[in-house]
Amino acid sequence: MKSILLIGLGRFGRHIAMKLYDMGHEIMAIDKDEDRVSSALSFVTSAQIGDSTNEDFLASLGIRNFDACIVTIGDSFQNSLETASLLKEFGAKKVIARAATGVQEKFLLRNGADEVVYPEKQLATWTAIRCACDHVLDYIELDHEYAIFELDIPDNWVGKTIVQLDIRKKFGINILGIKEDGKWNMNITADTVLCENRSILVLGHEKLIQKCFHI
Repeated sequence: MKSILLIGLGRFGRHIAMKLYDMGHEIMAIDKDEDRVSSALSFVTSAQIGDSTNEDFLASLGIRNFDACIVTIGDSFQNSLETASLLKEFGAKKVIARAATGVQEKFLLRNGADEVVYPEKQLATWTAIRCACDHVLDYIELDHEYAIFELDIPDNWVGKTIVQLDIRKKFGINILGIKEDGKWNMNITADTVLCENRSILVLGHEKLIQKCFHI
């Protein structure tokens, strides 16, 4: 269980808070809007009304005590930038901030953020991939080159073993797991046989995965 400081309770921040709460983490939520704070009380550990650009207020939260600080302010990039910078000044162990553009991403990384999430860009990438290829079931971008895909098992792979396909040697792609009836089997060996009506989880260079699976 981790202790998380979440600053900003707009739609994006609320979804993050609810997911963290379901995962069993402790969340302190901050927002300037009293109604937003009140509506979040059922899925956060504690909440306060306050301005995260106010140094005295932010210092009073004990920033060093949190495992991570997440800045999801969406209505003012200046406030988001100032908050990320102040969090790092007050000794935050990890600062994750939301960006809406590539320029914002660069400024945040230069001014306190350890990591940046870019939800619009990430969703756009996923939507484009999902739209372009029906057999892609899920997608996670690891960096600018590598990704994890969940895909339907190609018809010409059915009945073959991992070693027979040898896609690791051919494409540098690793099969991480096989999904059947909603459950993952991650115990994959060279003798594992691929069967129909199942999906696989693969890891590799995105361009090589696209080539291998005709995405």
